[in-house]
Amino acid sequence: MILSEVIPSHKVAQWLLSHIHALLDCIGLEKDKMTEEVIYVAIIVCAAIFIGSIVSYGVRMLLRKIIKVRSPQLASDLESKNVLTRCCRIIPPLVILALLPFAFTGTSVINTIVLRGLLVYTTLIICMAICSVMSFVWLRFDKERNTKNLPIRGILDTLIGVVWVISIIICVAIIVDKSPVALLTGLGAFAAVLMLVFKDSILGLVAGLQLSQNDMLHVGDWIVVPSTIANGIVIDVSLTAVKVQNWDNTIVTLPPYTLVSGSFQNWRGMSDSGVRQIARAVIIDIYSVTKATPEFVDKMVAQFPELKSYVSKLRSAEHPIFDPGLATVNGTIDTNLGLYRAYLCEWLLNHPSISSDNQILVRLMEPNSYGIPLQIWCFTSTNAWTAYEAIQSALFEHIAVTAPLFGLNVYNYSSGADVLSVETVQPKKLENPAASVPAPDTAADTTSAPGPKA
Repeated sequence: MILSEVIPSHKVAQWLLSHIHALLDCIGLEKDKMTEEVIYVAIIVCAAIFIGSIVSYGVRMLLRKIIKVRSPQLASDLESKNVLTRCCRIIPPLVILALLPFAFTGTSVINTIVLRGLLVYTTLIICMAICSVMSFVWLRFDKERNTKNLPIRGILDTLIGVVWVISIIICVAIIVDKSPVALLTGLGAFAAVLMLVFKDSILGLVAGLQLSQNDMLHVGDWIVVPSTIANGIVIDVSLTAVKVQNWDNTIVTLPPYTLVSGSFQNWRGMSDSGVRQIARAVIIDIYSVTKATPEFVDKMVAQFPELKSYVSKLRSAEHPIFDPGLATVNGTIDTNLGLYRAYLCEWLLNHPSISSDNQILVRLMEPNSYGIPLQIWCFTSTNAWTAYEAIQSALFEHIAVTAPLFGLNVYNYSSGADVLSVETVQPKKLENPAASVPAPDTAADTTSAPGPKA
C-alpha cells in the first residue's frame, strides 16, 4: 500500500505485536490469533484517535495564534466553516489504514469488511474536508472580491455537488470492489434518470450563470416578481433557491429559473442613483378652469411672490415661452390652471427635498370623465423610504390646500356626506318666518311665573 511506504508502519506494527504477545504471556492467556487481532485493532484505533486529537489540537492552537494576530477575520472565517477541524479528522483513518493490514493474516473476511468500511469512511472525511475548504474560499472571495454581490453561491453548490457525486461513486466502487471507471461507464444508461432527478439543480445552475453573467441580480437588491408575492430584499441566491425577504419580514423562496424564464423588476438603479421618482396625479374639475384676467394674475403674484419673475418674463415676451430643460418652469398666464402649473414648478424647484438635477414636470394628462389629471413628475433628493413618503405626502397636501386659492377644485367623488354636511350647516329657510312665531297669549296665567309680582 502507498501508506505503508509513506508511514513506517511495518516497524510500528511489529513493535505493537511483540508487546501484545508479552502482555498475553504476563496475564497467562494463550496466544490466540483472534484475541491478538482484536487487541491490536483496539490499540491502533485508540492510538489513531489520540494522535489525531493531539495533532488537531496542536495545529488549531498554532494557527489561531498566528492567524488571529495578523487577521482576526480570517481566523473567524476558518472557525465558522470548521476547516481545521475537518481537515484534522483525516489523520486518524490514515493512521489506522497504515497499521491495520498487519493485524490480519491471509485473506480474512473480517479484514476485508473492516478495510473497505475504513476506506469508505476515509473517502467521506476527505470529501467533507474538501467541501469545507471550498466553502471557506468562497466566503473569502465573496467578502473581499465580490464587490458587485454577484450571485455566485450557485457555482459553489455545483462544485460541492460534483465532489459529493465523485465521492459516492468512489465509495460504491470500494464496496463492490470495482473500478470507478467501470461505474462511470455504466452511468450512461441512467442519464435520463439523472437528468430527471437533478432537473432543478441543472436549471438552477444555468439560471445562476445567466443572472451572474448578465448582472441581473445581486444580494441586497430590492426586486419585485409580478407573478409571485415576492416584493423585498434578496438575502440569498443558491443553486436551487432565491430567498427574498418581503417588507413584512416574511421570506419568499423562488427557483432561480423563475427569474430568468419570466420577468422581474429590480430597483437597484433607484438605490444606486440616490433619488426616487414621484409620478402621481390629482384630478382637476374641468368646470373650475377659467380664463385668467390681469387682475387675477396680479392678485396671485402678490399672494405668491415666487411667480413674479416668471409672469414678468411672459408678459414681456412677444410669443409663448416653453423651456425644454430638465428642471424648468412651464406654464401660462392665460388660465388659472396654467398659472397654477407655473406656481407648482417654482415650488418644486425651490423645495430642498426635490432634486433639481433630474426631470421636473407639472403636466396635464388626457382628460377623462372625472376631469383633467394634473400629474407631478419629479425626483426626491433621497431614496430612503420614510423620507420619500413624507416628501410625497407633503407635496400633495400642499396641492390640496393651494389649488382652491387659484380657483381650482380638486375632484373628489361624492359620497353623500358632503350634501348632508351642507344641509346641516345651512338649514332650509322657511317661507314665512313670522308665521312660525306664536303670538303672545295675554290671557295666560302669569301667577305661576317665578319671581316677584308686579
